[in-house]
Amino acid sequence: MTYDDLSAYVVAGRVASHLPDDVPNETAVRTPRQGLDDAVEAERLGFRRIFFSERWNLKEAGVFLGAVGACTEHLGLGTGLVSPARRHLLHMAAFGATMQAMFGERFVLGLGRGDHGYLKHEGLKTAGYDGIVDYVGLLHRLWRGEVLTHDGPAGRYEAIKLGDTYEGAPPQVWSGSFALPRAAAAAATAFDGVLLPPLLTPDAVAAAVARLREACERIGRDPATLRVTACVITAPDLAEEESRALAHARAVTYLQAKEYGDATVRANSWDPEPVARLRDHRQLNGGEMADTAFHRIELLEPARLVPDTWIADSCALGTSTEVVARLREYRAAGADEIATYGSTPGQNAAVAAAWGDAS
Repeated sequence: MTYDDLSAYVVAGRVASHLPDDVPNETAVRTPRQGLDDAVEAERLGFRRIFFSERWNLKEAGVFLGAVGACTEHLGLGTGLVSPARRHLLHMAAFGATMQAMFGERFVLGLGRGDHGYLKHEGLKTAGYDGIVDYVGLLHRLWRGEVLTHDGPAGRYEAIKLGDTYEGAPPQVWSGSFALPRAAAAAATAFDGVLLPPLLTPDAVAAAVARLREACERIGRDPATLRVTACVITAPDLAEEESRALAHARAVTYLQAKEYGDATVRANSWDPEPVARLRDHRQLNGGEMADTAFHRIELLEPARLVPDTWIADSCALGTSTEVVARLREYRAAGADEIATYGSTPGQNAAVAAAWGDAS
């Protein structure tokens, strides 16, 4: 059985090439190879698809998702996310077309603008929303087999083409964002779906869904054609330390990032003062992004500054039964699909089983 509305994020955050000898729990440090095993298990457990976030280190999306595609039969394969600035337009089009040709029509190309605090490590600049909408339109023209000459927000291109194209449906292209007004308008104009980030409360998700529906209706698009997936940090039946690393410590890595953290606070109507104190913590005030300098297990001390109420309001913790009930709140808020985040698909096996029993 495959659940239409339950997916999984795999190996979220920083990874290592090999496990150290003294790993205290399953998610303290993860490897890309474990991520492949997680994806295979996700298919066995009935998850609809997996999402994988690219980093320019041990998490190149084409390599990872190609491996997953070769080891699975029907599992959806999604980037969550890649920046349009990471690949030349032709390279991105080839990525999507090759995934479809190799593994059937199960690839989702998730694109996002990212946070400048992260992207500066890669020497990249993010495109504005006009550029992203233009970029997606050009991808579709290349997938249709057009020879493309273009000068616009997404760049200048002279007579580029794929040549050999996939003779079938193009990949779906999703937007990763908080679905604030400009992002919602871009999603309604150019995208097939939206991947909402973790650490949003059900109320924040409901507000995002409302903005997306309004943006679709404004241009005469049926809102039901824009699929909305909410990423939710889950920690079902886990020990306290692992749960805090998955939720509180992961929150540190997001809240420290200026653009992402500020957007999270605004979306949830949280008091910004705890975030200011967090960013001033001695472990975090050296200018390095916590997410590139530390594994979650190493951030438990600054994680004490993340209010417990924030985590309770924006994550799904506790027993598997409590986690399922919490995820149902996100579905009720308007999300078409839930992606478990942080914990592994195997750790969410009881959640998936209970999800199926309740469907």
